[in-house]
Amino acid sequence: MEEAEIIDLYELHYSDLCSPSTSTKVDSIMETLGPSGPGLLAITGVPNACNLRLHLLPLTRKLAVLDRETQKRVLKEHNLGSDVPLKNPNRSVSSFAMQLKYAKSPQFTKTAPSNVSDNCQLDSPRHVEETVTDCNYMELKNLGSAFQELGFCMMELGLCLARICDKAIGGNELELSLFESYAAKGRLIHYHSPLDGLLLKQLERSRATSKRRANNIKQLAGSELTSIAHDATSCGVHSNLWQQWHYDYGIFTVLTSPLFLLPSYSETSNTEDPFPAACFDECPSPTGHTCLQIYDPNKKRVFMVKAPPESFIIQVGESADIISKGKLHSTLHSVYRPSKFENLSRETFVVFLQPAWTKTFSISDYPLAKAFNGFDGQCLVASDDEHEQSGKDNNILTREIHKIVPPLLSRLKEGMTFAEFSRETTKQYYGGSGLQSNR
Repeated sequence: MEEAEIIDLYELHYSDLCSPSTSTKVDSIMETLGPSGPGLLAITGVPNACNLRLHLLPLTRKLAVLDRETQKRVLKEHNLGSDVPLKNPNRSVSSFAMQLKYAKSPQFTKTAPSNVSDNCQLDSPRHVEETVTDCNYMELKNLGSAFQELGFCMMELGLCLARICDKAIGGNELELSLFESYAAKGRLIHYHSPLDGLLLKQLERSRATSKRRANNIKQLAGSELTSIAHDATSCGVHSNLWQQWHYDYGIFTVLTSPLFLLPSYSETSNTEDPFPAACFDECPSPTGHTCLQIYDPNKKRVFMVKAPPESFIIQVGESADIISKGKLHSTLHSVYRPSKFENLSRETFVVFLQPAWTKTFSISDYPLAKAFNGFDGQCLVASDDEHEQSGKDNNILTREIHKIVPPLLSRLKEGMTFAEFSRETTKQYYGGSGLQSNR
């Protein structure tokens, strides 16, 4: 499949996010996040965001490619966990997560609605400098604090957007739902290149022969890496993805614009580390976009998302779609792996803002017809003009996506709590008989 058309996100400056200057600005935001828009936008001009992002994101790969024992120690020291099998060297992503509590940050206690109690506190991260020094990754000693600082910044962005949407919709249900949850999940994600998979396999064998491995791996840039890349991209329609198609089921997902890394080999390097940090250079997106792609149910087309390099992206989740009675539009998305840059890796930080587990959903006023006009409707019959080749390709892709994404109405029932909705969604995507359980 050829790469999709690029879409430039609507850009909202931080000052307008905190206090929209006009009703026209609010209308533009709602149009962007509503059924006729893409369901996501970019936030620019966030104070200190550039420094926070550039400090944290380069740590992602360093953490992802540590040997297992050292990695476990570092994660424990910084109160981090993972929701992917880190023992699997063939994984396409490494994910490191932490719960971020609203009560921890002063700006949240100042702005919290009066009927929200402050009964949760976040433990301070423990920094054991000796352990970090032993693994020669001194930068990781501030991992936990950097994670929290950027995470709280992104939580504030989501809360500000919730206030704007509440003002347009009426009431304060979105903002109140976020505060009632007491916490958001932060996730630091490294999207692997085939080169990373090789390194992880090598680390499993023996650290004692690292110098020999370094020489061997530098020679792999040709035949073996090509073979690995071919294996990774020759097993189906969706094999060109770092992350499969899905909806986020929270209220908002806040993401940093990604950072990309490419290897740069030095034949004169005497290091015994097969992949020293200096061998990987930060680079602008070689594709000209974020590699995040969205599916437009109205046009039945895929669009690549382009955002300013130092911006934050906020996208609508299914809970916001439900709470707003369809006035906000949840975004079907995936992460594209560009085949032309097989050694490219991608780093990003994501914060998932969700309602309390006890939040009860009502779908009595939800526009059910909306589900049957778009992707969830399963009415994927081609119109006359779709018999063109491009139309056929789009229709095929739509059918393929439908096979792996469970419709909202199959996962949501009247009176269901967010906890129940979360469990059912996870089950239908990834459970034993889930649509993506073997993918």
